Amino acid sequence: MSDLDPYVTLEDIPVMFVRSRSGPKGAREAFDTLESRLANLKGRRFYGTFLNGEYCACVARISTDEPATAKLEEGTIPGGVYARRKIDDWESKVPRLALMFEEMASQNPVDVTRPSVEFYRSQKELILLLPVRASEK
Repeated sequence: MSDLDPYVTLEDIPVMFVRSRSGPKGAREAFDTLESRLANLKGRRFYGTFLNGEYCACVARISTDEPATAKLEEGTIPGGVYARRKIDDWESKVPRLALMFEEMASQNPVDVTRPSVEFYRSQKELILLLPVRASEK
């Protein structure tokens, strides 16, 4: 499973993003579009968010970003308490990510007002973050 603490408190994360045209099934296309609009990918932090059927490919903003010039939307991944699960070799497990989120949801009081988050920590490691109601975890 994971060597990480099962819960983490995040601060708000300002991001630029591309909405998927077909929910999670369009994640790769959304990330390809996002990455093509960035001058450099090195050192960037990438996230996928899912809320109410909508999937967004996101990158954390840095001081030199110009969202309008890059034709990217701006937003914020809301902070708060999240249940956390580390996934190694995540690319081979993409078809099972939704099931993994469902398993986490069955064990936690989900905060349905915030998105579920995928944090692409590296090419091999993905962190799943499920928003939970802090007072009930």
